[in-house]
Amino acid sequence: MEPRLNYFGNSLAGKVLKHINSASKVLSDSTLPHATQELVKIRASQINGCGFCTDMHTKDAAAAGETDQRLHMVAAWREATVFTDAERAALELAEQGTHIADAAGGVTDEAWANAAKHYDEDQLVALMSLIAVINAYNRVNVINQQPAGDYKPGMFG
Repeated sequence: MEPRLNYFGNSLAGKVLKHINSASKVLSDSTLPHATQELVKIRASQINGCGFCTDMHTKDAAAAGETDQRLHMVAAWREATVFTDAERAALELAEQGTHIADAAGGVTDEAWANAAKHYDEDQLVALMSLIAVINAYNRVNVINQQPAGDYKPGMFG
């Protein structure tokens, strides 16, 4: 598989990615737990069919100490007993926020209230923003047919 264009080598794309990456860094440095951040990025990437991001974030999570069992269970998190209630609330919000065009009502009040039980306002802002940012990355990679599988943890800094 070849990408449609060299997005990562394009100067305009570099300017766009600079801003998206800056937002991503702010979120990474937030108080939203790092494990939760990776789980959310993995789940949104799975839903969007973004192999590049799924590869990247599963490898980054594993390198940070995430267990194989939890990584294998992200797609079936509802039936899995390995996630905390807070992580489950974040995964639900990520799914509903990613499926926004598919759901007539958008994100439900129940999903929001459940997340709000586990995260403070800054963490909710980080969670909401993280869902938006990973969806942006996913869309760039899916549209470009960016190949997946060669990512090495830390290769982007």
